[in-house]
Amino acid sequence: MINNGANKESNPSAQGNAAPGRESSPPGGENGIPSLFVDGFVQFLTVILLFVALLYRQTGLVILAVLILLMAIGARLWSRLSLAGLACTLQCDRGKVFPGERIVLETRVENSGFLPVWMRVKIPVAKMLLPSSGSSGELTGESGLLWKQRVTWEWKLWPQRRGCYQMGPVELSAGDLLGFFQRKKVVSPPGEIIVFPRLIPLKDFSFPREEFFGTQGARSPIQDPVCPVATRDYLHGRPSRFIHWKASARHDRLQEKIFEPTTHYKSLLVVDVKQFAENGAEESFERTLEAVASLAVKADRAGSPVGIVSNGALAGGKPAVLPVARGPEQLSGILELLGRLRMEHVGAVDDLLKPGLHLSWGTVCTCFFLQVDASLLLTKEIFRQYRISSVFITERPCGGSEVAGSRIYSLDELCWEEGALGE
Repeated sequence: MINNGANKESNPSAQGNAAPGRESSPPGGENGIPSLFVDGFVQFLTVILLFVALLYRQTGLVILAVLILLMAIGARLWSRLSLAGLACTLQCDRGKVFPGERIVLETRVENSGFLPVWMRVKIPVAKMLLPSSGSSGELTGESGLLWKQRVTWEWKLWPQRRGCYQMGPVELSAGDLLGFFQRKKVVSPPGEIIVFPRLIPLKDFSFPREEFFGTQGARSPIQDPVCPVATRDYLHGRPSRFIHWKASARHDRLQEKIFEPTTHYKSLLVVDVKQFAENGAEESFERTLEAVASLAVKADRAGSPVGIVSNGALAGGKPAVLPVARGPEQLSGILELLGRLRMEHVGAVDDLLKPGLHLSWGTVCTCFFLQVDASLLLTKEIFRQYRISSVFITERPCGGSEVAGSRIYSLDELCWEEGALGE
């Protein structure tokens, strides 16, 4: 067990709130002090001893038996009242980080009763979050509290690998000061920490674009009605369907939408998990997700809409699909999806694409596979039928082969071999 947190005590000025939880009381306690005085059979013999001492008027034995019974009953009652007066809160400074970033976990326990108590906190956490690889996967803290006193522990976690990690629930144990009896309850529901993929530097890499009339950028005469970026005063003769009614009501005059040029680069990232799962290529899978995350960050910084779809299973059970869009929450959603993605597939990627693709003009599908096989060829055929531009990138080198007119790139052609981008 680990108790590497800072222990700080102070008189409380604010009351903590504990979530209602289950309560249990193992006699003697899992961590309690075993004693004959709290054993049920010994207490029964003590009652018989008291009866015999009263019968024969043995004052010394009567006092001894009464003291033993009072100590056992008092300790049991003390442990029950002590747990009822404790409030525990668990706080984490952030729940979504990149590998190597620090997470500060704080646990505060307050004794709102009038009885001094002994208490212990245990928090199960994933071993990948702990600084030492030989850790048992638990954070523990132990302390004694007087009346109206509180104690705070802080632990620093340093996740080093992408994933979705469980933390908690918090188990609070309390008992009498002699340690004879101990009671437990769960005071906080389990939480989770999302670790994004590591960002890696990318080489200068250009993808094909679908353009009208060969015109680039803002000079394009064709605008994309699915990408409004701003509003302006309505010009007479413009189509009424472009009027932004909410903005018009806010400005008290007609406003119309301003759209992105059709040639604006849009990217849909497709990740095939099935190949990695069937070949047990965990390191290749992590390297591919690092490239996908870095490509999504690059597209977001360039102001380009980006989305993602995968046939992998997500921690939490939701589908691994995020439509092409642009906004402050889009990149965070993609990185969280990649952090939750497991190397477990829920079917073939072509089955995910067959129901139909509803993509706007100019969207380029960047597909990540482990290697060239039948599923990659079938996915390419689906994109060809829907007339969607696509680029294929495999983790294992493919020698620059062609698939029905589209070149297949290797991951080494997209990423530098060493180094990572700093945040």
